[in-house]
Amino acid sequence: MRHEMLKNIGAVIFDMDGSLVDSMWMWRAIDIEYLGRYGISLPENLQSEIEGMSFGETALYFKEHFPIPDSLEEIKQTWNRMAWDKYIYEVPLKKGIPEFLNGCRTHGIRLGIATSNSRELVENVAATHQLREYFTSIVTGSDVERGKPAPDIYLEAAGQLGILPSECLVFEDIVAGIQAGKNAGMRVCAVEDAYSAHDRERKKELADYYIEDYMDLF
Repeated sequence: MRHEMLKNIGAVIFDMDGSLVDSMWMWRAIDIEYLGRYGISLPENLQSEIEGMSFGETALYFKEHFPIPDSLEEIKQTWNRMAWDKYIYEVPLKKGIPEFLNGCRTHGIRLGIATSNSRELVENVAATHQLREYFTSIVTGSDVERGKPAPDIYLEAAGQLGILPSECLVFEDIVAGIQAGKNAGMRVCAVEDAYSAHDRERKKELADYYIEDYMDLF
């Protein structure tokens, strides 16, 4: 790896959905199916409304905005079950991730994940793709007070990794996540993802770098 963005970097922190694995499409499909169980159509603005929210914050949003009889805990358990099969069988790693993780490890760069998703799912995804050995820190939205674009989740990850925020590089695919990394005082590389294609120019404007996939780093 010879890319300039890794100069003076002690840790790389990944968002999970859309940045580490190609899964953003899946959550819209789950929202459609879940709301459909209660005869509710997917609002056109739902994805933009919940973008960056933690798993718990998203469940609370659903409970407050839709006539759903399930408790918050039941909503989250249902989403975990619905997502798990998709993560195992339908969600690949982003192109170039194995090579990039190995390169970071070779160069002594510490690795972390900072995701709005549930701990159960991120641990399962890491196990499915044999990623757990690479990551010193995994922080989820339930571990911090505020979701993205607040910097909390990235600052917590940096603290666990023992690296100053200014020496951390974040990989993110959505605007709220890019803002969270920048608000934490970190360098941010935006990742191309079909789900956020409509925000491509805004992502390029906000981030320090932009890649189509991780093979761009070699």
